[in-house]
Amino acid sequence: MAQSKGTVVLAYSGGLDTSCILVWLKEQGYDVIAYLANIGQKEDFEAARKKALALGAKKVYIEDVSREFVESFIWPAVQANALYEDRYLLGTALARPCIAQGLVGIAQQERAPYIAHGATGKGNDQVRFELSCYALCPKIKVVAPWRLPEFYQRFPGRRELMDYAKKHGIPVPVTPQKPWSMDENLMHISYEAGILENPKVIDRGSHGAGGASCICSLIGNFTAGPPVCAGRLRRRPRRVTNTGDGATRSSALELFVYLNDIAGKHGVGRIDIVENRFVGMKSRGIYETPAGTILYHAHLDIEAFTMDREVRKIKQGLSLKFSELVYNGFWHSPECEFLRECIRRSQEAVVGTVRLSVFKGHVYILGRESPRSLYNAELV
Repeated sequence: MAQSKGTVVLAYSGGLDTSCILVWLKEQGYDVIAYLANIGQKEDFEAARKKALALGAKKVYIEDVSREFVESFIWPAVQANALYEDRYLLGTALARPCIAQGLVGIAQQERAPYIAHGATGKGNDQVRFELSCYALCPKIKVVAPWRLPEFYQRFPGRRELMDYAKKHGIPVPVTPQKPWSMDENLMHISYEAGILENPKVIDRGSHGAGGASCICSLIGNFTAGPPVCAGRLRRRPRRVTNTGDGATRSSALELFVYLNDIAGKHGVGRIDIVENRFVGMKSRGIYETPAGTILYHAHLDIEAFTMDREVRKIKQGLSLKFSELVYNGFWHSPECEFLRECIRRSQEAVVGTVRLSVFKGHVYILGRESPRSLYNAELV
């Protein structure tokens, strides 16, 4: 074992990569603290805790940040009508700065000089994690194994990782490997890599919403209201009501989970795109964003109903810039904070109710009303 290098807080998922990285960091002489954020993914968190401890983690922190993820990250994106390259609702890009915030918090609490992550050297997540960590704690040092020659030369492929796992007693999946990688949080599920790296391949198995077989529709109300927070008016999704059975959800997390369930059953929010990564390459991704898609359309509708035309033109430009900044990992930057405040200011009159239905993968706006409406029926 190498000479002690100090404590590192590892963004840990419990999967093969970060499990091997945990053991490898110990080999390099680090004391490892594992950090796992609950952002709505389906995960056996207690099993992940036991696994990390068994692999030699000094401590394991599991934080439920799902409510904060909705209120502090998803809601501003809804207000912005954030859409990267006209289609992507930024599910992963919004989650990374939320996770990084918790990661840095634990590092500061434990007085750890290092943080580590399992993101590759070709993707966006390395940038998102590291820019967020440096913005929140400029003195922090990042250990990125997949960019270190001593790591990636030792593990050029999955086979080498599997051999390393068996050698060190790291539990490996016994189920057949999926032909793609998957990332899940409250906002979305993403599928990429593997067979999906060929843009011609038709994905016939990743989507789990089952929308193609739905033959029923469901109607709901979306309300954006003005709760007072720190003396300021803030517009956000406030309540959803199923007009079929009268079910109502009003807390941020419950509302979002409910919309995910409703929209997911109808196959709403699934896209298959080729996008431009921040690092300079194009990549193919398949995303399912059920609740986010409903909220995008509902908010866009009530905004057009209540917002001044010239303000809306300016706000559209701000939304485009906001989406690029978030995608590229600049959530915690001064410029993104400035944009969020500008967008928040534009929402003061965006209050009302939207009636909509979801049916076979589509969101249909049926009607809207607002006390701040700029629509003049007599004039029309």
